[in-house]
Amino acid sequence: MANFKERWNIKSDWQIFVIILVFAITGLSSSYISKPFLALIGIYKETTSAWIYYPIYVVLIFPFYQILLVLYGFLLGQFKFFWAFEKKLLRSIRLGFIADYFEK
Repeated sequence: MANFKERWNIKSDWQIFVIILVFAITGLSSSYISKPFLALIGIYKETTSAWIYYPIYVVLIFPFYQILLVLYGFLLGQFKFFWAFEKKLLRSIRLGFIADYFEK
């Protein structure tokens, strides 16, 4: 735990708990939300090849995950941490212009 606190500049064990909880809730929510969108575009697990279904599913989960991560972080009082996390991620995948847009 001390490693996480130092690396992420976290002050308390409660904050670590909330951060881990946000990651867990976000993962579950983004995968749950993505399924209706796949159905909306006519891609169903039962009728589509796994080679097509799962890559599209993973690509679709990504934007939902990013949005929900910041939203849940905000709702649970950890917006500052998750916004910094999000900016770092966006810059690492060359989408830093999105984070820069919201900084202005």
